Amino acid sequence: MNKTELIDHIATSADISKAAAARALDAVIDGVTTTLAKNDSVTLVGFGTFSVSERAARTGRNPRTKEEIVIDAAKVPKFKAGKALKDAVN
Repeated sequence: MNKTELIDHIATSADISKAAAARALDAVIDGVTTTLAKNDSVTLVGFGTFSVSERAARTGRNPRTKEEIVIDAAKVPKFKAGKALKDAVN
């Protein structure tokens, strides 16, 4: 499912216009992004938790030249599925 299909699903399920569904989805995505940028987490009970994880600096290898390269430390988004979501999938 892509974003357009998700907007269609939201509009149908909530009985709202596609424009309103698109604004609602954009607001949720913006809220999650803004919160993660502040190094905080977003917990949706039953669905899951979005959080930020620290990835340490490490050395890698360029596959073309076999030369070692330094990969900088980074913050990466992480998602942990909640029990209800896990149960729905299984």
